[in-house]
Parts: sequence; structure tokens; C-alpha cells
Amino acid sequence: MQIDIQARNFSLTDALCSHAERRLRFALTCCDDHIQRVVIRLSDINGPRGGKDKRCHLQVVLAGLPDVVIEDIEADLYVAIDRAVDRAGRTVVRKIDRQQSLLRQGHPLISDEQQPV
Repeated sequence: MQIDIQARNFSLTDALCSHAERRLRFALTCCDDHIQRVVIRLSDINGPRGGKDKRCHLQVVLAGLPDVVIEDIEADLYVAIDRAVDRAGRTVVRKIDRQQSLLRQGHPLISDEQQPV
């Protein structure tokens, strides 16, 4: 699993980077075969003004499935990372289980581009 961690409007510390990577690997290791890449964008929306403004935007690129995109905003960036990663982990597992269930039932996979409108 390739992990890309980006920081916007602040400098990324080693502690924050290792926390994000450790949490991602823990939450998504079970689905490692299905994940191509994870992009995590961390940003401070209001800058030095403070407040509930630390954003964690997480994109999980899956093989053969639509991307999972999760965003969380908190006052503490560590909390935003934890919440976003937990939600992403549950969502990825649910999507993969649904895909495998459909395959077992003999349903052809329908990508987003092929779905009827």
C-alpha cells in the first residue's frame, strides 16, 4: 500500500506523519490487496486564528472499485486523523465485502460508468 501524506498551510512534523501512517496501516492492513494508494491531506483551515479547523481529507484508491473519500474536521489534528482513518477502514471493508458478496452470487460487477441513470 502506497501512502502519500501531504500538509497544507502548516509544516508536517515527524510525529504527525508517523502517527498518520501508523493509524492507516493498522486500519487498512486487512484490505491491503485491494488498496492501490492512500492520499491523506492535512490542513489548518483558519491558520493561527484557532478553533475547530484542523482538516484530514483521506482518499483510498481501490482496485476495481470507486475511491473512498473521507473528511473530518476537529480542533485537534490527531483526533481528525483518528476519526477519518476509522471511518475509512469501515467503509473500505464494507465496499470490499459487498463486491465479494456480489461475485459469489454470480452478479457481474457494475462500475460507476456503467450504471443506468
